[in-house]
Amino acid sequence: MAAVSVHKVTKQFGTQVVLQEVAIELRSGETAGLIGANGAGKTTLFRLIAGELTPDTGSVTRSRGLEVGLLRQEPDISLDRSLHDEVGSAFDELLGLEAKLQKVSEQMAACADPDELSNLMAAYERVNARFITAGGHTFEARLNEILGGLGFRPADYALPMSVLSGGQKCRAALAKMLLQDHTFLLLDEPTNHLDIDAVRWLEKFLAGHHGGAVVISHDRYLLDRICDRIIELDRARVTNYPGNYSNYAQTKELRILTQQRDFAKDSEFIKKERAFIAKHLAGQRTKEAQGRRKRLERMLADGEFVTEAPTHSRGVSFKFEKAAAQGTTVLRCDELGMAFDENTLFTNLTLQVHAGQRFGITGPNGVGKTTLLRIAMGEITPQSGSFLLDPKLTVGYYSQEHGGFDAQRDVVGEIRAHQTGLTEHDARTLLARYRFTGDDVFKSLGSLSGGEQARVRLCKLIMASPDVLVLDEPTNHLDIPSREVLEDALTAFTGTIIVVSHDRYFLDRIVDRLLVLRSDLYSVYEGNYSYYLEQIEEQRAADKPKTRRKPAEKRSSGQDDQQNKNRASRFDRLSIDELEAMVVERETELAMLQQRFGVPEVYQNPELLAELREHAAELAAELAEVDQAWQERVDESG
Repeated sequence: MAAVSVHKVTKQFGTQVVLQEVAIELRSGETAGLIGANGAGKTTLFRLIAGELTPDTGSVTRSRGLEVGLLRQEPDISLDRSLHDEVGSAFDELLGLEAKLQKVSEQMAACADPDELSNLMAAYERVNARFITAGGHTFEARLNEILGGLGFRPADYALPMSVLSGGQKCRAALAKMLLQDHTFLLLDEPTNHLDIDAVRWLEKFLAGHHGGAVVISHDRYLLDRICDRIIELDRARVTNYPGNYSNYAQTKELRILTQQRDFAKDSEFIKKERAFIAKHLAGQRTKEAQGRRKRLERMLADGEFVTEAPTHSRGVSFKFEKAAAQGTTVLRCDELGMAFDENTLFTNLTLQVHAGQRFGITGPNGVGKTTLLRIAMGEITPQSGSFLLDPKLTVGYYSQEHGGFDAQRDVVGEIRAHQTGLTEHDARTLLARYRFTGDDVFKSLGSLSGGEQARVRLCKLIMASPDVLVLDEPTNHLDIPSREVLEDALTAFTGTIIVVSHDRYFLDRIVDRLLVLRSDLYSVYEGNYSYYLEQIEEQRAADKPKTRRKPAEKRSSGQDDQQNKNRASRFDRLSIDELEAMVVERETELAMLQQRFGVPEVYQNPELLAELREHAAELAAELAEVDQAWQERVDESG
């Protein structure tokens, strides 16, 4: 049975039809990727599924009791609390139970009436049972695990939400939603503002989520690793493709080729039929011509012909001129070091980039990737070491900053100003390859979206035909079709590429050498991102201890009964004070263990994280058992 059923839904805003008779069934236990060009209506579909919008026609049905969690691109959070308290508000019900336990405990301590004390103890037991069942002794560990996995440090927890950056607020909103344990997840660009480690953590989290999920993302690597199905939204309609993104891309390419052949064949047939009808409608073969006209009209009305030429979704066309061959070493760094205040980014960084190489740079946020590019471009000076970017080469630099635009100038004027002698007609022809058509070319640069500004900047960069391309996150703000065309162009580029990116799919397609930066550490791999992962896995396998702990044997029910008797007898020998001390001891140990979930060495190590989870679960179970024994002893003594 479908968790969500979208039945022939149409939605329009003004005169623009965003969705037209869309039909989808979303199943529990399945993760689907929702893709389409920017502005295609993906977010609108999410809001319809979540119940925030109503369809103009058709219906959206959710199974009874389904809890839908929607992550928006714009964070829905309160700025009046600290990071810890805002994200922890996902546990408001648990925190309410915890506060109630504290209140009852205080009442018990102050109570002198035995009957009233007995009633308070019974109330405490009921609330405590609910608290334990709902995960009351593990929620802080879960909070630390998710905040740590998304790149927050324990030192960040006390920061007011109001002082966090836009990216940090988005990550906080994601953490809060993931902690709310919704049955069905709708994630709108969840990897925006996540670095490469946090994206990998999110993949593992979603792999362990047993409810359904739909993910809007331009991260094709993520879509490859988590998706069971791809749903494409194009021209207000949806098409389903089984499998992950790579399977979708291959299947769609074959489908387009088939449609192109059918279109050519059907167009030729229709042309011949119409020519025959026109020639013989008034002649001796009138009846035959009339019959063929009726048949043709019926077939057209029934949609038996492909009457529209299928087109590839790649709307942007990039083209680089052949780069000049220059020397052998493009960039040299010798014992380079850089720090800001007490934050050391890198030390003793030594490497060379040779002509023709495609050199990728990746790593978590804040380790100095952009800083390294800015040093190479001469924008900032390193604190130690030396660097040299061959001055004989022309360099095209694409930074993350969108500065350098005159906000009042229109798009076509910006392009003409960049190349002397370019006519308006030629500029508009060029811009059409970047999806600026009609009146779009007269939009002011200040009114453009981030993606549109990125396309203008790439257009200017490509027009310059440099020897070296230095690119800082060039796929940010680009939709999937634009990313793929950019990759095709970079593949054909004959010069040197130095690129910072978190886009793992992009790194796989483009780079042949990869620098991985981490806190005050770096490694260079002679391959792409997948090669880097292979090397990491091989190293982990080599570092694993040779001996493994034997799995526990399954006990019979008789063994379980005997174990329970042994525990009961152990508790029988303990006094109320000793049992209370055990409760405090277990609570303290569990609290200390929970703090370790926020340590990077823990949440970045899946095996260690799994061991800590198991240990925390065992401690929580033992704490519940000892607490119950203490409650029973108190009841007996009353």
